[in-house]
Parts: sequence; C-alpha cells; structure tokens
Amino acid sequence: MVGRVTLIEIYEHAITQKYVRRSGMAHAISVAYHAFRLAENYGVNPDWAAKAGLLHDIGHYEWYQDGEWDYEQYRNHDIHPIKGAERAHKLLVRLGEDRKVAKEISLAVLFHTESALPEGEYKLTPLQMVVHLADEKDKQPGDGHHYRNIDRQKEIRLIKQLDQQINQFLIESTMT
Repeated sequence: MVGRVTLIEIYEHAITQKYVRRSGMAHAISVAYHAFRLAENYGVNPDWAAKAGLLHDIGHYEWYQDGEWDYEQYRNHDIHPIKGAERAHKLLVRLGEDRKVAKEISLAVLFHTESALPEGEYKLTPLQMVVHLADEKDKQPGDGHHYRNIDRQKEIRLIKQLDQQINQFLIESTMT
C-alpha cells in the first residue's frame, strides 16, 4: 500500500529503539501481533491496531530504588500511558502518518491501561479495547513480560512478517 507508514519504519526509528526497548521490545512485538489478530473481531483497522500495540508502552519510565524495580513507585507515580500517547503521536506524525490516524493510535496508547487514569468508568473505543486486551494477553507474573528478550534479527523478522500480513489484509480488503 503506497504511503503507509510501516511497522519496520516505526521499529527502526531512534525514538522507538530508545523508549520501547526500555519497556521490552519482545513484549511490544507480541502485543502488536495480538492486536492485529483481535482487530478483525472488533471491526478495527489491523494496521492501526498493530501500530498501537507496538507503541503502547513507549511512555514507560524506569522506577528503580536501590537497583531494584519499585512497583509501589511505579503504581503511585507512573504516567506512562500519558507520556506514551504524546511520544507515539509525535513519532507517527514525524514519519508521515495521517494525523487523524496518529491521533487514534495515540489515544489507544493512552487508554491501554488504567494505571494513570483517574478512577471511574470509561467507554473505550474498539481500537482502545483491542490494544488493552492485546496487552493483557501478553502479561506475565511479576511484570516478566517487560524483561523477555529476543535477538534483534528475530525482532526485525517478526516486524517484517507482521507488515506483510497487514499489507495482505489491506490488499484483500480493497478487493471485496
């Protein structure tokens, strides 16, 4: 598809490498795959879902005390969905993503978890729900999902494969 910002372009950008890698690239890629698969069930654009899945933790900050992860500090002070929405939007616009699409993806990043939101009921859009569910599917006890690693060659291969699946879906959807 001409003009589509690809996942590999997002992955290779220095901002993604710095901030997504900090929170776990293997987790981000896994969430992108889960979001892609869930998208059809929710009537969501799979390209948008995969991008939001890949970028959902781009706002993470490292909360450590005495060299150990401090979950209490994270819970009390973290605003990673808010910071992530800002970073995702800026990155996507920089890469040439349609601004409306960049906004929708960024809002999905914002609402992927309730950790930084005030208490209360929120009605999530289908895209926001897909990213939330995709993130939940990949969680591991003790936040182990943030510490899983795969080598960069495998990361690149997986990202390119997902890009191909998205392209195939987009081609097939224009034929029907």
